[in-house]
Amino acid sequence: MSEVKKVVLAYSGGLDTSVILKWLQDTYRCEVVTFTADLGQGEELEPARQKALKLGIKPENIYIDDLREEFVRDFVFPMFRANTIYEGEYLLGTSIARPLIAKRQIEIAKLTGADAVAHGATGKGNDQVRFELGYYALMPEIKVIAPWREWDLTSREKLLAYAEKAGIPIEMKHREGGSPYSMDANLLHISYEGRHLENPAAEPEESMWRWTTAPEKAPDAPQYVELQFEKGDLVAIDGVRLRPHELLSKLNELGSKHGIGRLDLVENRYVGMKSRGCYETPGGTILLKAHRAIESITLDREVAHLKDQLMPRYAEMIYNGYWWSPERRALQALIDATQQTVNGWVRVKLYKGSVMVVGRDSPTDSLFDPTIATFEDDRGAYNQKDAEGFIRLNALRLRIAAKLEKKRGV
Repeated sequence: MSEVKKVVLAYSGGLDTSVILKWLQDTYRCEVVTFTADLGQGEELEPARQKALKLGIKPENIYIDDLREEFVRDFVFPMFRANTIYEGEYLLGTSIARPLIAKRQIEIAKLTGADAVAHGATGKGNDQVRFELGYYALMPEIKVIAPWREWDLTSREKLLAYAEKAGIPIEMKHREGGSPYSMDANLLHISYEGRHLENPAAEPEESMWRWTTAPEKAPDAPQYVELQFEKGDLVAIDGVRLRPHELLSKLNELGSKHGIGRLDLVENRYVGMKSRGCYETPGGTILLKAHRAIESITLDREVAHLKDQLMPRYAEMIYNGYWWSPERRALQALIDATQQTVNGWVRVKLYKGSVMVVGRDSPTDSLFDPTIATFEDDRGAYNQKDAEGFIRLNALRLRIAAKLEKKRGV
């Protein structure tokens, strides 16, 4: 085991990372710096500071950083400019948070002179890949410690026994069987894995959902909301301009009220296994729908189609941990170039789990020409006879193939 003098630990203050903190002290005999990120998970983070202090961490080595604005502005919004969805459904709420956590960990490592970083991701999950690819991309010489790949605490019982022996406080829920689900939350989503969900045939329990109202219990009256976009990013809701993280919080509030954004998904993990998870992404679901709507009238057809072709590749980059890769940066530059004309407003109707676009306009950049698209008299704006030659030329290869098949007797 190589010598480590100081390590920056991604620390939540929960049982697992508290055990990891003590394990690092016992195993590596090194100084530990804790880093807790506020990504809008909605939990009180000060207890993490108190737990770290009780475990002997110096006050100056405890970092609790509010990253909500940076998270939405520099990670969520760029991702949504691409209309990013993984495997047709997943809005990548966990995946997009990991590169920011890795970035801040490395910044703290440089600030404190640490020679290592550590995380609490298991060897079965995607997060180990996302964290570590970020670490190495931003600080190639850094040493990475992944306790779940090193220690022998391979069961919950061993973890609890270690915690008890080390004097780490154990909440009653862990003593009595633990939380029913493994959860991860930030401003974009909350995810649920494990326990009951490990049977893909079982319906999620209604009591599991923490954010959203059940669609059947949502308000009986629809709510209309207007979203304003500038260069592909949301800038205002119902005429009120807010900061990026405030906008997403507002959309979450609206979506949750109307039962929007629930998802039950079996996804293909990067490490090779299939995994079942449930997600609540109320604000992101509204944002994606509205963004596509404003693009529908402001993007050239072939540009829009090119974006749709590239999106699955972009989604895989994020899901697989390649946010800091040169290919993701190059693709982001292309995506951002397409968004210069994505300006205007979109009106959506929220009702019992659904988001319906009911209006959109771009006074400065709309490519929609009603004088051409009309079913009424277009006063010569479009010559319908032009379509004849276009169709005959495109049908030429089909006619040749059909004649050949007929000749062969097919």
